[in-house]
Amino acid sequence: MQITRQADYALRAMLYLANMEPTQRAATSQIAEVQRIPPSFLAKIISQLSIAGLIHTSRGARGGVSLARPPEEISILEVVEAIDGPIAFNECTVSEGACAFGEDCVLRPIWCDAQAELVNRLRNTTFAQFTNGHFVKAAV
Repeated sequence: MQITRQADYALRAMLYLANMEPTQRAATSQIAEVQRIPPSFLAKIISQLSIAGLIHTSRGARGGVSLARPPEEISILEVVEAIDGPIAFNECTVSEGACAFGEDCVLRPIWCDAQAELVNRLRNTTFAQFTNGHFVKAAV
């Protein structure tokens, strides 16, 4: 499994926005330049993040992009799923009937456990944990 380039760019754009003051807005051209994202690609990503309710966009001289909620309320998982859809290691983790081995498959429990761990980790990692370009692991 590999995260798509589009999801990676979306995460980087969200990181940029999370490190701004809550009242600030960023121009997409500014995000694209600083995060090294092709501007046309970023436009599509911004649209998807807006539809998902993760960011606010506004046009005009004082327009720009900002987070729709505080960084501590937005998880990495939300962004990845807004771009790529639900995380699935294998078809069988979504639908048991997708496996030709059915209930006899010895690998399905491993895939399901690994997927659950990843989803949980991404769900519990918020953008507030990234400050000044560094990741701060939450206390367990």
